[in-house]
Parts: sequence; structure tokens; C-alpha cells
Amino acid sequence: MAPKFPIIYRFFLFLVMIQSFLLISQGQPVLNSAEQESVYQVLESINPTIPWRSLFPDDLCYSPPHGVVCDFFSEPNGSISVVHITELSLGYVSDFNPNPPCYANSTFDPILFTSFNYLRKLFFYKCFTDSPVSVPTVSPSFASRLEQLVFIDNPALVGSLSGFNGNFTNLKRIVITGNGLSGNIPGWVGDSANLVELTLSRNQLTSAVLMSFSKLKKVRILDLSQNQFNGNVPDSIGNLTQLLKLDLNSNAFSGEIPNGLVNLQNMEFLDLSYNHFGNSGVPLFLSQMPRLRELHLSGNSLGGKIPEIWKNLGGIKGIGFSNMGLVGTIPASMGLYLRNLSYLGLDNNQLEGTVPMELGFLEFSSEINLENNNLSGRVPFTARVGEKLKLQGNPGLCVDGEDLGKVKNGSLKLCNNAKLANLVNPVLISESSCSSLGFLLPSVVLKFIGFLVVFV
Repeated sequence: MAPKFPIIYRFFLFLVMIQSFLLISQGQPVLNSAEQESVYQVLESINPTIPWRSLFPDDLCYSPPHGVVCDFFSEPNGSISVVHITELSLGYVSDFNPNPPCYANSTFDPILFTSFNYLRKLFFYKCFTDSPVSVPTVSPSFASRLEQLVFIDNPALVGSLSGFNGNFTNLKRIVITGNGLSGNIPGWVGDSANLVELTLSRNQLTSAVLMSFSKLKKVRILDLSQNQFNGNVPDSIGNLTQLLKLDLNSNAFSGEIPNGLVNLQNMEFLDLSYNHFGNSGVPLFLSQMPRLRELHLSGNSLGGKIPEIWKNLGGIKGIGFSNMGLVGTIPASMGLYLRNLSYLGLDNNQLEGTVPMELGFLEFSSEINLENNNLSGRVPFTARVGEKLKLQGNPGLCVDGEDLGKVKNGSLKLCNNAKLANLVNPVLISESSCSSLGFLLPSVVLKFIGFLVVFV
């Protein structure tokens, strides 16, 4: 049974009735009866268990439920004398945002897409969850003023995005995520030149992305993640020069990561993980994207070595390079330049050699995952990294101190020279082996003498 919130609505009704009485008594414009009737019909279609007409009997521009918003509009002579519905936000979110609650068998009343020619925002949250509901046909007059089209977590909303086809000349946000939509991205999306955000994640959209991005000059967020897209990423994506976030994770994109991404100099978040990009290595052009804060390429068969691209990427906080077929060693430059790094995922590759001492001095790292590689030698991290230090699957690694050895790292052995390591600055020790104290002693002594010669 869908939730009801009579106390909230009755208290709200008491307040708005007072406001309505004061405003109407002052001769303020009222919502015309046809538009008011349309609102009632829409509310009854999403939840007929609530007596909307008796709870909100007065003018709905002055005594509406939360989520129904009006605005003033001028007549041709310039006087402000009419009001119209401009926002419909449906689906209870929280007590702080108590939109009209939907119920299990919510539906679309067709009048929604024919009677609100001044609507700027349409929002549905968890309204279509059980019985399948098809994407409606939208009239051009409905679409002409719309700025936000938002459908979140409506798994029973099925059909194609092409059903929303209309003259969306003012559309700024499309957020259609967590629904049951299928098919490809229709052409009208690419023609929405005023778009700032395009989020189509967590649907069942398929086939290649054939739309052109050439007209979407204002887009800052593009999220097509967790669908079934395949083929190459269109080169025209490099035209989105205002883009701050690009998320294509968990699809079936293939080929090479397009070089045109280098044009996206404002990019802060890039997630191409869990696709089928392959055999091209980590793109070197990433070094030319200095504003990157998150970089995720995990789950692609890119292969190759981790390149030396980190000098200009000091602002990065998260790197996901898991399960990419990476070989070679971990560059010391990652620890040297990435001083703000909070998350580093290099697990399930074929990395070898030692873990650079420089990584041990990262001040903000909260999770470091190096599991299932061929790393060896001393672990440079301190116990402060805690339970989010993951090192299993590297039998050649050893740790200093029992506390670190107990931190969710399986049965990592203690380094034989742990006591000596505590006496000497760890920067001076570059050996990666965990061999006996006698084998290491000459090298350690020489390095310590060198340290004294330099500074005395």
C-alpha cells in the first residue's frame, strides 16, 4: 500500500487556506477552472487513494499541495493578470520535500501532456514501479516551454524516448534515470541546443549512439552510464567543450577511447569504466586535462604500462585502473604529484616490482587497492590507511609491524628487517626484497653514510 501523509497535507492546507483567503480577497488573479480541473485529474491518476479535491478545494495557485507551483504571466498589454501551473513534481521524496505521493498502480492521465502549456518542470520520482506504463505522446505546445524533464527510479516506465518527441527549444535538463526505457537516443535530444544536463543512466537503452553532439554546446553533464550502448563513442563528443562530467560506465562501447576528448579542457569527472575499449593503453592525452578530479577506466582491456602523465594532474582525488591488463611497475610519480589522492584502484592487473615509497606519504588516501598483482617488497604504507588498504594476492609483499600486518591483508608476512627499517629514514631504503638482514645490511649502511655526507 502506498504511503499517505494526511497530517502533512492537512497542516499545509490550513496554512495555504489562510494565504488563499488573503490573496483572493485582495483581487489577485486565480487559476482558470479548466487548468485546475486538469491538475486534479493528474493527481488522481498518480494516487486516487487521496481525496485531492476535498483536501485542496480552493484555487490551486494559492492552496496547492507541495510540488504544484504557479507563476504570474503578463497579458499582451503588459499587465500581470493571469496565473498558470509551471511545475509539477510528483512522487514523495522526503518530509523536507513532500511532493504528492504516488501509489503502486500510478498512471499517466493524457491530459498532462495537452493542458499545461506553461509548464517548465515535470518531475516523477518512484511513481511507476509495478504495472507497466508506456511513454506518452507529447504535444508540441506542451514541450515548447519545458525546461526540466525528470523521471527518477520508475522501473515500470517502458517504451522509447522517441515518445517524448516535441519542440524542446527551452529544455535545459533531461534526467531520465532508473527507468525501463529501451531503444536508442532519438534525434530530438541532439537538437535541444539549450541543454545543460543530459542524464539517461540506468535504463535499457541499446545500439550505437548515433545522435550528433554538435549542437549541444552548453552541456556540462553527460551521463549515459549503465545501459547497453555499443559501438564506438562518437567523435563529436569532443565538441562538448563545456563538459564537466562524462560518465559512460557499464555499457558495451568498443574501439579506442576517442582522442577528441582532449578538447574537453574543463572536464572534472571522467568515467569510461567497464566497457570494451581495448589495446590502446592509458591515453596520453589525459595529461592535457588539468582539471580532472576523478578518472576511472577500470574493466577495459587497455593494457600497457601506467604512463608518466601525472605532473599536470595534481588535483586528482580518485583513480580507478582495476582489471585493465596493466603491466610493468607503478610509477613513483603517482605518489610524488598526486598529493590529493584519496582513492587508488590498481587491483587485478599484472603489475610487478615494488610499491613506490612515494605512495606511502600520501596524506589524504582513504582507500588503496593493489590486490591480485605480482608486487613484491616492503609495503610503504602506515597503519593510518586502515581497513581500506587492500594488498591480498601479492605473495611477494611484506609489511613492517604487526598492526599493519593484521589489517585485512590476509597472511602478508612481516619483513625480516622490520626493526632496522624503523631506525632509518624510509626514503633512503630503495630495496624491494624481503631478504635477510645480513643481505641488506651493507646497502643500508652505504645509503646512511651517503645521507651523512650530503648533509654534514
